[in-house]
Amino acid sequence: MNKTYKFYMPSINLMGPGSLKDAGEEISSLGLKKALIVTDKILVEIGLVNELTKVLVDNNIGYVIFDKTQPNPTVKNVEDGLALLKENNCDLIISFGGGSPHDCAKGIGIVASNGGSIKDYEGVNKSTKPMIPLVAINTTAGTASEMTRFCIITDEDRHIKMAIVDYHTTPTIAVNDPLLMINMPKSLTAATGMDALTHAIEAYVSTEATPITDTCALMAIELISKYLRKAVKNGQDQEARDKMAYAEFLAGMAFNNASLGYVHAMAHQLGGFYDLPHGVCNAILLPHVQEYNAKIVPERFIDIAKAMGENIENLTPQEASERAINSIRKLSLDIGIPSGLEELGAKEEDIKTLSENALKDACGLTNPKQASLEDIMTIYKNAM
Repeated sequence: MNKTYKFYMPSINLMGPGSLKDAGEEISSLGLKKALIVTDKILVEIGLVNELTKVLVDNNIGYVIFDKTQPNPTVKNVEDGLALLKENNCDLIISFGGGSPHDCAKGIGIVASNGGSIKDYEGVNKSTKPMIPLVAINTTAGTASEMTRFCIITDEDRHIKMAIVDYHTTPTIAVNDPLLMINMPKSLTAATGMDALTHAIEAYVSTEATPITDTCALMAIELISKYLRKAVKNGQDQEARDKMAYAEFLAGMAFNNASLGYVHAMAHQLGGFYDLPHGVCNAILLPHVQEYNAKIVPERFIDIAKAMGENIENLTPQEASERAINSIRKLSLDIGIPSGLEELGAKEEDIKTLSENALKDACGLTNPKQASLEDIMTIYKNAM
């Protein structure tokens, strides 16, 4: 069957140490006058947002700050940010931080242009109009939300994370300046790094993978395997920070176009139900879901094992799969990821509800094999 594959990413992507400064000139060149900065309280308190506001002032761009984004951004966050945007007649949104501010900003932008509630856009390509310009400035090396069409918003009423996959939410400009990542705490460096690894591996085994996404995914896996431990051990290691920024971006290029799988479908439920950190949930679930997938596409795990630096000479595809999955587990252990979901407060009695919701998540559609309810429940139990 003939099929057309689409490839999405921002039209301008600024990378490398000091690239934040160039963002001001790019915004000015678009003729934009006033920005809603979407960020969180911690980034304001530690003074990192000042690095951005200096650049805006230097380029005669006005701004107002919305700093109420929660770690799992909510429908209310989107509504409050939208109200501030309208009150101040902003013609631009700048998201500053990790995945949470980026996702919140996308939610604000899509509703600002299309109307209604963010709940109306759950699913794939539900909007009809482009959102107002969004400049996404990254301070973590993990989610790749600064360059993707994915937007995850928690519906507080239903206690679920809504997956909004819409090409209209693709940022106009993405900025990855590793100097903004230098002071990220070890735990956040670890969690976001494992999130990036999950993106790359899920994209590589996806049913929508192409030679382009495969190339991005394998290079991301290679860089993460080589540099994540170093970035966690010493946050001031500029080379490790720079390489992790490239790794998370490459992983984003991969999954933005090949999509994901059951790790994300299941992690979203944990985040929505218990308000847990997304990257940590991904890291714990990753080896368990890949054990399930390795039975279906073992040949893909030969390449994953190689990219993770494993010697797979004379191994069968099944043995190479085991080597790859053990390598994932070792990386998690080395950087201090919790060993199971119970440590995070997940409860066995919730597994059936979590599993039913996971099967409704759009991310699972491109998993190598479609799972039954019992399959998903078993994976959750094994990950406890």
